[in-house]
Amino acid sequence: MLFNSISFAIFLPIVFVFYWFVVNRSLKQQNILLLIASYYFYSCWDWRFLFLLAFSTFLDYFTGLKIYRAEHTKSRKFWLVLSIGINLGFLAFFKYYNFFVESFGDLISRFGFKPNTSTLNIILPVGISFYTFHGLSYVLDIYNRKIEPSTNWVHYSLFVSFFPLLVAGPIERATHLLPQVKRMRKFDYSRAVDGLKQILWGFIKKIVIADNCAEYVNIIFDGSSTYSSGVLIIGAILFAFQIYGDFSGYSDIALGVARLFGFELLKNFNFPYFSRDIAEFWRRWHISLSSWFKDYLYIPLGGSRGGLWMSIRNTFIIFLVSGFWHGANWTFIAWGGLNALFIMPSIIFKTNRANLDIVAKGRLFPSWGELLQIMITFALTTFAWIFFRASSLEHAFQYIAGIFFNMGDQFNPLQSLELRGIIVCFLLIIPFMVVEWLGREQNYAIEKIGVVWPRMIRWSFYSFMIFVILMYMQTGGTEFIYFQF
Repeated sequence: MLFNSISFAIFLPIVFVFYWFVVNRSLKQQNILLLIASYYFYSCWDWRFLFLLAFSTFLDYFTGLKIYRAEHTKSRKFWLVLSIGINLGFLAFFKYYNFFVESFGDLISRFGFKPNTSTLNIILPVGISFYTFHGLSYVLDIYNRKIEPSTNWVHYSLFVSFFPLLVAGPIERATHLLPQVKRMRKFDYSRAVDGLKQILWGFIKKIVIADNCAEYVNIIFDGSSTYSSGVLIIGAILFAFQIYGDFSGYSDIALGVARLFGFELLKNFNFPYFSRDIAEFWRRWHISLSSWFKDYLYIPLGGSRGGLWMSIRNTFIIFLVSGFWHGANWTFIAWGGLNALFIMPSIIFKTNRANLDIVAKGRLFPSWGELLQIMITFALTTFAWIFFRASSLEHAFQYIAGIFFNMGDQFNPLQSLELRGIIVCFLLIIPFMVVEWLGREQNYAIEKIGVVWPRMIRWSFYSFMIFVILMYMQTGGTEFIYFQF
């Protein structure tokens, strides 16, 4: 079930009404209702994978109890390894089996052998990377004695499968979400209104920005060998806004929906395209994944405690693993490695913590130096996105070569309709980024916009946003990019 679909527009109000007006006096009934709604939400993708979600949930719930109650370190390690091994085993099979088989076959064939390898027609379960990481962080936190395990099956199941975050995050921690699951929740009108505003802005990002850019990104990337450098640069820039609008739009909708039910999820994006260096960008992009790798991979590997070379090694490891997490393709690994290279100067010269606050805080405009830093960071990020979007390494290198060597008529062979469509995309992106800039010190761009306006003007503004969303909405909705991960 897509957030941007008619079915979700029917599903959400029904669950909301039952939650606040039928079972509002009982925490147990509220949680059971949300759990049933979450499993129904997931079943709309493919009901066959409900078993996998339920099994993964039971595995981590059971092993969490075993780890906590074990009297000996050896026993605790056994249950931890069992949980991690099975979880990663499922993830490796569904997501990476064909990749490993094909890569092995290619490697062997380079030595003159003809291996008899065969791939499987495997359907990737939606959200498996996200709910697997929910469970892994839970058992790891229990093993490290940061939390005690939940003894309530419904509470833990809801933590893993809460429908706003189930298929594309943010990746929640038990330390943050489980206490909210266990707490009685009362309806808060101002919080619900705030949630609706964030949902509205999420739909602007997804439907108005991302989906419009996607049409021309597909045209340019699919025919990249025929386009000149100017068009290819435009394609890369449009993809940068497509993926930001798509993924941060999903996160905004998820956070807003959760707030309607009295939950606060982890902030996943913090205006990353206003970053002044790559290190700042990765503190602001997909925050829940970056912090997950930091806490459960980078720090256990030694972090920066062993000096510069260990810091460099561990940084490359987490970026390569992060790239591989995104998909079973060498393009994602290259994308991760490229970002690791980009961040190296700040690691070597120890400037990676230089920009911890939002740019131009308390000022309307950035300085010329800050503006230059933002533009350079955006250019590097956009260059790396080419690998993320390309279908193969060969395609990525061909696209990059075209940028540098395919000169001439810069808009050849774009059709007039395509050129007008691209112009419309930029005419939408410009005011969108202006609003983002004005709201960059808030949790989301329009959180404080219109708060002190007269009611008529404020509601006219929201009505205009709804009108724009409906004008650009595609029948049936379009999938979010991160559903494939």
